[in-house]
Amino acid sequence: MIRAIPRGQVMGYGEVAAKAGLPGRARLVARLLGDNDDPALPWHRVLRSDGRIAMPEGSAGWREQCQRLRAEGVAVENGRVKRARPVRNLDAAIWGPG
Repeated sequence: MIRAIPRGQVMGYGEVAAKAGLPGRARLVARLLGDNDDPALPWHRVLRSDGRIAMPEGSAGWREQCQRLRAEGVAVENGRVKRARPVRNLDAAIWGPG
C-alpha cells in the first residue's frame, strides 16, 4: 500500500492500515516502517493522522523526511503537512461535514 501512495501525496498510518485491510492497526504500519530496510520504499509519504512527522523534531530522520517531501512538492511547515481530513463516509463526501 505504501508503494501505491503517489509522488507528492501523503497518507496517515491509519489510512495505510485501513487500505491494506487492517483497520485500527496504525501502530503496526509504524512498526513495519521502523523495521524497513528497503531504500526504494517511499516511507516518507506516511505521516501521523494530524499531518505531523512522527520522528523527534530535529532528528536526522525528521530532517530527511522533510527534505524528501519538499523535493516532491509537498509543503512542510514545522514538520507538519496541512491536508484535508480523509472522507469517512459517502454522505460526507457528497454533502460535506455537518
